[in-house]
Amino acid sequence: MTTAAAVRLPGMDHVLTLPGVYTPQYDTYLLAESLRREAVGAGTDVLDVGTGSGALALYAARLGARVTATDIARRAVLTARLNALLAGRHIAVHRGDLLEPVHGRSYDIVLSNPPYVPTPPGSPPRNRAARSWDAGPDGRAFVDRICDTAPSLLRPDGVLLLVHSALCGTEATLKRLADAGLWATVTDRAFVPFGPVVRSRLSWLRSRGLLDPNDEQEELVVVRAEHI
Repeated sequence: MTTAAAVRLPGMDHVLTLPGVYTPQYDTYLLAESLRREAVGAGTDVLDVGTGSGALALYAARLGARVTATDIARRAVLTARLNALLAGRHIAVHRGDLLEPVHGRSYDIVLSNPPYVPTPPGSPPRNRAARSWDAGPDGRAFVDRICDTAPSLLRPDGVLLLVHSALCGTEATLKRLADAGLWATVTDRAFVPFGPVVRSRLSWLRSRGLLDPNDEQEELVVVRAEHI
C-alpha cells in the first residue's frame, strides 16, 4: 500500500473547468497514481464514472486506453468533451446517473471519484458545485451505489478503483464490495489539508465522531477491487 501526499502526474496540469464543475484536486491525483500502476494500454477499456472535468478520463486515454466517461451534470459532460477535444483525444462522454448510461456493457477498469463528503441533514439546497461533493449524512449516497453496481460492469479480470475520504467509512466500502463478490483492499492513502467544504462542517463532523478534535488533515483512500 502506498501512503503519501497526492501528487499530480504529468499530463494532468492543463484541464479547463466550467463554473460548477469539480476542479481536479488531491483525490483526482491519488486515483490517477493508482491507475498508473495498472496494466493500461492499447485495447484496455476504461470507464470513468462521475468524470467531472474529464481529467481522469484524459489521463487514461494518454496511457493508451479506450475511454468512456459518464456524468449526470450537463456542464461536466460539456467540460469533459471540451477537454478531450483540446487534448486531441477521443473519449465517449455520456450524460446520465452513474452507471446507467453504460448498462449492459463491460470494462477492464472502472474508475470513480464520486461525491463522498458527509452532509448535515437539512442543509440548504445544493448549488451546481456542491453536487460534486455532497453525499448524504454518512457520505455514502453514491459510494454504496457504485459498490453495488460496478461489479456487473467488470470483466472477469477487471478492476474497480474507487477514491473517497475515510470520513465516509473505509471499512464499510471494503465490506460492501466483499458482499458484492469482490476482493477489495486499500492500495493508497494520503493525508491532505482540510478543504473549504470540510472546514465549514468541522463542528458537525466532530459532533458525529467522524473527526477527532485534534485532527488537522483528511485521510483519502483508494480502494482496489476485483472478482474473487
